[in-house]
Amino acid sequence: MSLEQIISEKLVEAFKPLELKVENESHHHSGHSGDDGSGESHWRIDIIAEVFAGKSRVERQRMINQALALELKNNIHALAMSVKAPGD
Repeated sequence: MSLEQIISEKLVEAFKPLELKVENESHHHSGHSGDDGSGESHWRIDIIAEVFAGKSRVERQRMINQALALELKNNIHALAMSVKAPGD
């Protein structure tokens, strides 16, 4: 299973998003610091889910970081994210 699939499955399971986009941006960072050569080190997530309603930007990002803790520890060097509730 690819890292993209793992990220997607974990976010769907944790947050039941209305919208989710997981984008591998590693090709933009080839040869830069943090590029491990795997082609799966830099990611962008755009997610909209009801569970984020009433939460601050920092709280939302912490929720994502917690859901992806293992991947952030072992595989992901950089994670950009847009985390929204419906209507944001």
